[in-house]
Amino acid sequence: MLVATATGDDAEMRERIQRHQQDRLQDVPGMATVEEPLELAQALRTYSRTDTLVAVDCVTLWLTNLLSPGHAAGATRTELPVIRLDAAAATAALIAALAAAPGPVVLVSNEIGLGVVPMGREVRAFVDALGLLNQELGGACERVILMAAGLPLLLKGSL
Repeated sequence: MLVATATGDDAEMRERIQRHQQDRLQDVPGMATVEEPLELAQALRTYSRTDTLVAVDCVTLWLTNLLSPGHAAGATRTELPVIRLDAAAATAALIAALAAAPGPVVLVSNEIGLGVVPMGREVRAFVDALGLLNQELGGACERVILMAAGLPLLLKGSL
């Protein structure tokens, strides 16, 4: 089961989503997919089973959705993308859902804090927020693998 978090807010993203859907149909024809841009914890509670792998692609877009003015409750376009109470509560709910999941869960996230410090206050705030989220999720997971140049680097757990 794939839980997709992307939203098609513009033409390029809609095209990207369609390409991913076509690739999955070809590569993994039996994989069911649900789109859940915000309620990730609920999706894990709904779809996790002892005999079902749930893959979430991706946590980075999920956080983007939570922090985006169009998604976050009560947000305005002039606010900085900092973790609001709803994002912090959603993160806590996600970690609780992971702990309670009866089957295997794979989370895909980006590590965007390894490069140069980005220009712009909003971008730096997002880099920081994603870094904190990745740290919290990494602490809650039994295995963490960093992919770099197509190669796995085991950070936690065993293969």
